[in-house]
Amino acid sequence: MSLRLHIRAERLPLRAPFRISRGVKTHAEVVVAELTDGAVTGRGECVPYPRYGETVETVAAQLATAAAILARGEPVEAVLATLPAGAARNALDCALWDLVARQGGGSAAERLGRPPPGPIPTAVTISLDAPAAMRAAAAAVAGAPLLKVKLDADDPAARLAAVSQGAPDARLILDPNEGWTLAILTAMSGPIGRANVAMVEQPLPSEADAVLAGLDYPAPLCADESAHSADDVERVADRYQLVNVKLDKAGGLTGALAMVERAHDLGLGVLAGCMVCSSLAIAPAMWVGAVADAADLDGPWWLLEDRPGGARVERGVLHPPESGFWGEAGARP
Repeated sequence: MSLRLHIRAERLPLRAPFRISRGVKTHAEVVVAELTDGAVTGRGECVPYPRYGETVETVAAQLATAAAILARGEPVEAVLATLPAGAARNALDCALWDLVARQGGGSAAERLGRPPPGPIPTAVTISLDAPAAMRAAAAAVAGAPLLKVKLDADDPAARLAAVSQGAPDARLILDPNEGWTLAILTAMSGPIGRANVAMVEQPLPSEADAVLAGLDYPAPLCADESAHSADDVERVADRYQLVNVKLDKAGGLTGALAMVERAHDLGLGVLAGCMVCSSLAIAPAMWVGAVADAADLDGPWWLLEDRPGGARVERGVLHPPESGFWGEAGARP
């Protein structure tokens, strides 16, 4: 029996505006893929990212083409191979992992040969805002051990100082989202060296990061937009000390785990990352978080309402979804 793929776009309201150097969002725009054999259904969720030329419409169109091929009886593995690494392949790949588990072909834990992820420390994101507002936001989550601080080119030192004052014990991931120049990065070396900074994520535009090769900097640098899949890791290995592995970049759990393995083979650390998303996207990402050096998986924390039975973040710790939510046999909660 051929598989059927159903596609659904959803707009999930956020509990507060999410600001980065490229703009602000008030909703998470996601695409859900449901892969069914007629008896059981597997689900996957992706987040199209305009930075990579993706929209809800283009991703839905990619998945609609995949659905048509599946309807002709082509194996789903062959259909996945036709999709480039990105959001569409992520949704289908994760739906397949979930379907196989529900068909009795092996849970994600059984197929990977390791226990399901337990609670994982995760960064909690401080959205870009005025320094006073960022200080207040940091103080509100000061019990979290790791904060991710969104910055841009506008007085990043003042914002860093404000967050440090609001949460003096927290370690910080600074994320300018390609918004700095080499001059700003150099000027920030002093403030960063004096603060409790765990890493600086993608400070320069991806096309301008060759200047980072061999740079001696007071905090490790982490590639995000510069490294999408396992094929990119070696190219940036002399520029960064870590890579941010996101399922939406790598094309699903399969591609993300390959990216982790390649990074570790090259001696690089791994940050498990995500987009602003629901727990349906976070459940498979937790398998990456379990083998990463650090995790930034607070996507559902930003939602006004997450999916029933989903993950939860408490004091900077990500707790897994309820049993049966994703990647396991049995009824969905």
